[in-house]
Amino acid sequence: MWKHAMTLMLIVVGVALLFPRGEEKAKVTPPEEITPAAEMRMKQATLNSDMALTDELCRTQCSMELRRIAQGAKARSGEDNRSMLQTLRKEHPHMELLLVTRRGEGMDRVAAAAGSLKPDVRTAAAAHVAKAKIAVDSGRSYQSPPVKADGGTYLIVGEPEAGGSAGVIGVVRQHILQQVADHQRKNLRIETYPSDGHYKIESVDARTLQDVKVDHPEDNEGTSHYHKNQVVVRFKQVPSETDFEKMKQEIGGGTVQKLGYTYVFESSKMEAKQLMDYFKKWNVAYSEPHFLYLTNQDAAVEPAADPTAVLTPNDSLYRRYQYNLPEIATEAGWNVSKGSSDVIVAVVDTGVDLDHPDLKDQLVSGINIVDPNSKPYDDVGHGTHVAGVIGALTNNNLGVAGMSWYNRIMPIKVLDQTGAGSTYAVAQGIIWATDHGAKVINMSLGNYADAEFLHDAIRYAFDRDVVLVAASGNDNTERPGFPAAYPEVLGVAAVDANKAKATFSNYGDYISVTAPGVSIASTYPQNQYAALSGTSMASPHAAALAGLIRSVNPALKNTEVMDIMKSTSGDLGTPGHDRYYGHGLIDVAAALRAAAAAGAGTGRDAAGGAGTAAGPETGGGGTAAESASPAADAGMTQEEWEEWVRQMFQ
Repeated sequence: MWKHAMTLMLIVVGVALLFPRGEEKAKVTPPEEITPAAEMRMKQATLNSDMALTDELCRTQCSMELRRIAQGAKARSGEDNRSMLQTLRKEHPHMELLLVTRRGEGMDRVAAAAGSLKPDVRTAAAAHVAKAKIAVDSGRSYQSPPVKADGGTYLIVGEPEAGGSAGVIGVVRQHILQQVADHQRKNLRIETYPSDGHYKIESVDARTLQDVKVDHPEDNEGTSHYHKNQVVVRFKQVPSETDFEKMKQEIGGGTVQKLGYTYVFESSKMEAKQLMDYFKKWNVAYSEPHFLYLTNQDAAVEPAADPTAVLTPNDSLYRRYQYNLPEIATEAGWNVSKGSSDVIVAVVDTGVDLDHPDLKDQLVSGINIVDPNSKPYDDVGHGTHVAGVIGALTNNNLGVAGMSWYNRIMPIKVLDQTGAGSTYAVAQGIIWATDHGAKVINMSLGNYADAEFLHDAIRYAFDRDVVLVAASGNDNTERPGFPAAYPEVLGVAAVDANKAKATFSNYGDYISVTAPGVSIASTYPQNQYAALSGTSMASPHAAALAGLIRSVNPALKNTEVMDIMKSTSGDLGTPGHDRYYGHGLIDVAAALRAAAAAGAGTGRDAAGGAGTAAGPETGGGGTAAESASPAADAGMTQEEWEEWVRQMFQ
């Protein structure tokens, strides 16, 4: 028992890994030959790359939001403009000042404003606000260089209404740059650290519904899928039953479905735009198409006519910033499965931003082990980023795309505001997730201590058919890191955009597979997006694939899921399994096709266990005998051991 007590003092930290984006594979230095000084320089280069890409993500998102508000600004009343600006500031508190300005009117006569600036910030930003005004009056967009003030970095953005008759100017504090810098200095160890038949695509802006001229595939950003004969309506005052019957008669019959404060009308003879025009006379707060992302339906298996075809989502940041999903054939894989809400993926991490618009509808109830009286909110950013890789809402015209469209995410907060947590907390989180229905658990965290206390929790989950996935670590070392090196866990290393080993990705015989882990764009707290590097980012790609496999074939055992992931990976490095890449780079399309073709799982023991874990020769971290009977190792019966585990984690 003393071993279990000692492990309570161990600290488990989030791991993130790193390799300068774009470095050519031929220039990679063998891991054993990288000196500490060179490693530190590479870590700093990775940090700089992540910050530069995060800055670009911030600028792109801010411009898109201001462009949306700018459309129709001239025609709206001052109060309506002010209300929209206030709503935008509430959603994006880092936008400290927002202004609606009309052509020909000076800055002392803005049409609407929301927010305020400190005097020194106002002084520093004044010249760029004036330049933004000139630009939007001329129908041009504007972005300032970084502006330093009040101990932070600011950005001034201007976006015109079509034609330049009005525009919106914003002064944005880029808190996220300092947050990412602080985050990655710790994670990189730079500082000491303990379309189907029901839908059609229209070229319209998803929010303003204004027609968009599409002259090039890139112009498709902002278009959306919607049901061709349905419209979503919210009335300012609920109509009477007589009025409802009149509406149904006038639109040609169909159905009416109430969803909260809104109603979905379906017509047998009118299309969405006709329906929206019709409802204008009924005192509505709004009427809009019934967009695909509102339906939130499952699509576990969706075979395509051409199984090699790819499906490119319309998320606004996808095409430009998310190389990682095409690199592992995710788009082609979506033709087989987009996931299922029945399969839950737990994120054992720093928590998740429960209010992020690209995540909140994907979450199920979780737990805060650090503070049991609070919800599992993310106060670091790491867990939110990991969760976005797995399941950010996809094809919703917003932000980034997750690997799974429908798998649910269970936030388990085990790491505190410093990004660290005890072995006990991590173990407790694993047990809780297992007992509450998680089918896959992602652990983007690690330590070099082989803690039996944590291993007991790992075996508890493994014996209950959970697929366990973990990041290998960030020190470019062959020394095994845990939990990734446990034989029950799928250990994941990182590669870059060129499929080369991320320079600081840990390696060894325990590595099962690799996944993208360099400059990965994903969700970040406070309705933001950031680029981070690390095996922390590689691991959720593999966890998401496990969730997709269990969606397409729920009968597969956890060992069978892991075997499919390894056997379908694209070989990298030395032919066969090797210590740098494991079995190779995960291939979503190949894995899902194999899962769909596989039969039901066999060989489960009477107690519901998942069989033995893979040994080193197949990419596991130990021998099968080492994990076959934790109860016997403890000198207990199986029932006694399970009861002991439950009591220890209560």
